[in-house]
Amino acid sequence: MALTLRNVDVDPDAPLDTWPYEALVTLIERGSVTDWARLTAHVKEQPWGAVARQVQDYLAYERPVGLAPLLERTIAAARTAQERRERADVAARVDELIRRSGLTTAEFASRIGTSRSRLSTYRTGSVTPSAALLLRMERLVERLGHAQARLARPSWPGQGDESVL
Repeated sequence: MALTLRNVDVDPDAPLDTWPYEALVTLIERGSVTDWARLTAHVKEQPWGAVARQVQDYLAYERPVGLAPLLERTIAAARTAQERRERADVAARVDELIRRSGLTTAEFASRIGTSRSRLSTYRTGSVTPSAALLLRMERLVERLGHAQARLARPSWPGQGDESVL
């Protein structure tokens, strides 16, 4: 049986993040396993989104038997998984920046003000660099790229341009 939303003006087939809080409460309190599966799938996709936060708010004052622990575990697991993916993305970005720089790991580390061993922890994802340090890495690679471009560019008109001859 489909979820009946009384006194709430919402399309039951609309994305959950467009639903008002009262509709989400109705889904939690009177929904079926199918409805809860839809809710948990949404939370897994957006663990820090509005729906996950609203579910947390609801669980702060209501504890539906059996469902509350399930929803809390779903939110916690989704956030942990998202954090793991984000750490891996940052580690891949650090690795890419080091490779693009053309520097050795030790040279790169020295130029951003850290040790080679600390840079290695950023590269593997066991430690996440601060936003400021990540910006420093990106700016270093950008400066190195501009320096290489200047070296490749002719220093006076016609230099390196065979068509002038």
